[in-house]
Amino acid sequence: MKIGFIGLGNVGGKLAGSLLRNGCDLTVRDLNEEFVADFVARGASSANSPKELAEKCDVIITCLPSPSICSQVMEAEDGILAGISKGKIWMEMSTTDEAEVRRIGALVTAKGASPVDCPVSGGCHRADTGNISIFAGCEREAFDRILPILTTMGRRILHTGKLGTASIQKVVTNYLCTVHLAALAEALTAAKVMGMDMNVTYEAIKASSGNSFVHETESQVILNGSRDISFTMDLVSKDVGLFDEVARRNGLSLEIAPLMVDIFKDGQERYGPRELSPNIIRRLEDASNVKVLGKGFPAEMTDDEPEEPGYEVVVPLRADY
Repeated sequence: MKIGFIGLGNVGGKLAGSLLRNGCDLTVRDLNEEFVADFVARGASSANSPKELAEKCDVIITCLPSPSICSQVMEAEDGILAGISKGKIWMEMSTTDEAEVRRIGALVTAKGASPVDCPVSGGCHRADTGNISIFAGCEREAFDRILPILTTMGRRILHTGKLGTASIQKVVTNYLCTVHLAALAEALTAAKVMGMDMNVTYEAIKASSGNSFVHETESQVILNGSRDISFTMDLVSKDVGLFDEVARRNGLSLEIAPLMVDIFKDGQERYGPRELSPNIIRRLEDASNVKVLGKGFPAEMTDDEPEEPGYEVVVPLRADY
């Protein structure tokens, strides 16, 4: 199938890179002409508009910073909806709002095409090696058609159910990541203030019931001092805000989620919306007059697992099959 990819940023560029590296027929588009030129130099084609890309390709993938930007790309006069047609598939790989992806999905369906929300989880370093996890919300027929594409971009592929379910699962996991990051910022700063060796503290947490994926990744770049996890405070605020909004729409009044919204809002006000998200620890460092650093930790995360073909995660006893 001819695959079109719109959005070549931190995550999208790596996902598209996996497709190109594995020999897919790829057409790309991004507002950053340098990103596009790099892909063209490596063998991809380019399109002058989302409409043109949708006309040329069988599968159209979007990976964009926010639901509003995705909606603009879809619904503009020269957008994807103007070029998509019967039998094609739209894959939304951004972290988005399930209500919005269902709204746009209905417009895609009206064109005779199939919508899929398929966000990723696992960090940019795993997106770079094709080892990231991918959720997919869509009809089973559409899932089976795109599974070879998903297993090229990712390792563990989970069909979450109908359109929109993948976006819900994604904001749930991103919310948990945010809570872990905020808790680790407090724990690491407290350990520093109490005079603990930060390398020993890192290993103690890693070996304990307090361990998490976030600790094994983001704590390392915190202790290095780079704080570079290729993710920024405004994106964290968007993700945790989406989780809080979805919960409220379903009649839930949460306790921790609003606190996370406030913490990262404060972080943006102090350090700017494009500040690296692990630097949320600066709020505590500044208040305690310490710098939480260790020795020998990497400046950025790399995936040391070899690239392997992906596979569908089979869920025992699931109710919808």
